Amino acid sequence: MRKLLLWIGFVFSWLHAADTIEFYATVVESNTTHIHASGNVLVLYEDYYLSASEARYDRNSTILELFGNIIAMEGSNYFSMGDYARLNTQEKERFFSPFFMLEKNSKVWLSSLVASSQEDNFQIQEGMVSGCDPNDPLWQIYFSSMDFNSETKWTNIYNARLHLYDIPVFYFPYFGYSLDNKRRSGLMIPSFGISSTEGFYYQQPVYIAVHNSWDVELRPQIRTRRGAGMYGTLRFVDSNVSKGSLTSGYFDETSSYIDKYNLAHENHYGFDLKYENYAVLQRWFGLELSGQSGLYADVSWMNDIDYINLSNNDETQNATANQILSRINFFYNEDKNYYGTSLRYYLDLNKKSNADTLQTLPELQYHRYLESFFNDHLYYTANANVKNLYRPEGKRALQGEIDLPVTLQSMFFDDYINASYTAQLYGQYSTFSGEAPPSNIIAKNIYNTGSFGRLYHRLNAGTYLTRGYDDFGHTIALDAEYVIAGVDQRSGYYEDKKDVCARPGSEDNIECDFYNIEDVEEIMKVKFTQFLFDGSGSQRLYHRLTQNISFDSARDKLSELENELEYQINNAISLYTDIFYNYQKKSITKTINAMRYDDESINTGISHFYENKEIEDGLEYASYLTMDASYRYDKHYRYFGKYAYDVEHDIKKFAEIGFVYSKRCWDFGLRYVENNRPILTKDDANSVFDKYIYFTIMLKPIGGTDVNYKLSNLLDGS
Repeated sequence: MRKLLLWIGFVFSWLHAADTIEFYATVVESNTTHIHASGNVLVLYEDYYLSASEARYDRNSTILELFGNIIAMEGSNYFSMGDYARLNTQEKERFFSPFFMLEKNSKVWLSSLVASSQEDNFQIQEGMVSGCDPNDPLWQIYFSSMDFNSETKWTNIYNARLHLYDIPVFYFPYFGYSLDNKRRSGLMIPSFGISSTEGFYYQQPVYIAVHNSWDVELRPQIRTRRGAGMYGTLRFVDSNVSKGSLTSGYFDETSSYIDKYNLAHENHYGFDLKYENYAVLQRWFGLELSGQSGLYADVSWMNDIDYINLSNNDETQNATANQILSRINFFYNEDKNYYGTSLRYYLDLNKKSNADTLQTLPELQYHRYLESFFNDHLYYTANANVKNLYRPEGKRALQGEIDLPVTLQSMFFDDYINASYTAQLYGQYSTFSGEAPPSNIIAKNIYNTGSFGRLYHRLNAGTYLTRGYDDFGHTIALDAEYVIAGVDQRSGYYEDKKDVCARPGSEDNIECDFYNIEDVEEIMKVKFTQFLFDGSGSQRLYHRLTQNISFDSARDKLSELENELEYQINNAISLYTDIFYNYQKKSITKTINAMRYDDESINTGISHFYENKEIEDGLEYASYLTMDASYRYDKHYRYFGKYAYDVEHDIKKFAEIGFVYSKRCWDFGLRYVENNRPILTKDDANSVFDKYIYFTIMLKPIGGTDVNYKLSNLLDGS
């Protein structure tokens, strides 16, 4: 027997196994069958770092026992404490009593009276788990049993009881979660809600991840007084330069809800496809090309707006624009040339049918990049496209156009003045097919095949000056462009509809569906721009004035004056305004004003939009007011609010007020929301005014959910 004092190391290697155990202690006693260490014991075993008051090791049974003040670390991830631990080094079995473990990356800890493990699997009885400070946890989950895999980082908890400040608030028979960010199949956190008109809402997402390149999320839901449905999303990555997603959904209404709200459809369904590929020709067809090819798709279709409204329980987060645009773009880009084709499909959700909506299926595009000659004094570029303007019901057109500008430019007066002359050639050709709808009282000969050609000229002169001062820099730019109308040549449709479709507000006239020619008048465009920069180079002021002066006797001499200003008053306060003034009306026709204050604790802003524009039968007015504010009281509390109001129609569009309480291990939030959202009824498009109370709880890092109570759901905002 040997006795080693004062941290003398003892190394033992078991001849019948690959394991090596190292003992360091104040006192180590050893014989042929046993090792006994006491006093500041340190044991190194595989990737374990173990310290205790006392340790015993049996060479025959390969059992290592630790006693008193045990601290154990496995690699850099786990930290456990107890009064007694037993490790079978041959069978890879471990036993702790009591047991405490901390996962360092997620800061989740668990505690129990008894824990055992074999290999990477832990079995824990009667304990608790939390992500909060162990000395005073804000939340804990108590359980009857738990299993945890240290390799996969997955945890299963049985008979779980959630406590907030030692108060039991929720019970669930099973709860599983991950301590890392690895994708796994399983149930996701559900969503709950209660509505006075839709009843109890429950959505249980299911996540399927069986391959690294794709996953699926299914979101079945039920609204007890309205109906049930399911939405799903497939996400995929098919190469290192391409990815996409496909979302679809279906919801079936109850007959009582349909009758009460006079809904246009018994069920709601649709899909959304997104895809992007930045080397589509090379990847799909194996072509070796010097240029870049690409494919971008953003395609959406739905039978009505409620497909969006029902996609989740927080309808305020849904973008419910009544005009949905689907796009598919394909291109090939070289140093000097760009080739592209695109499809555009417009879906008007205010209409019961889009059979008469004009679509672009497809458009072919060509662009010649800017080229220079004669020492950068002569420039030219070219654009050409062909559009197939299609709709199932009504007239259709095949339309082509070309745009060819040629520019001669030079610098004068020691490069203070830049002057240029541009000759611009533009042409368009349209041929028609299909029949006008029976209700169309317009004579059928309005759709004659036609062509349009124009040559016009632009003279431009400008200067760009910069000067630095001690504390700031000032830049001004003055630019004047004189446009000469030149020569127009028209035939067919363009000649027939010249007078009707050139009027202001003629966009809604069915005769002008294919007429997109704007008259070029003899005009002078004057623009003044200035910038102010502080000593650090940050922009403090941007100011732009724009004025057009017409030399056409049939038009107003002065067009609207635009005055745009962006001013960073100090580090916290900013101002933005853009005003259009009409000389003939002697009034402002359009204005956008916004002011914002933003510092470490307060972020608030107000904006207003106003416009009156001419339409065929008069003026159309729009006026919107929006406000938002947030206040961070301290590192835990944040208060916020938003408000949006349609001034012209006296309609509240959106209102919200709430707070969030945040700590290291949990967030709690409460907010009250009023939201005006569109729906489609049998009569026409309408709106629903919703009022909600949202409760949000987030247990970090496990997750959280929103629970909402819908106070009312009334038509027309009443």
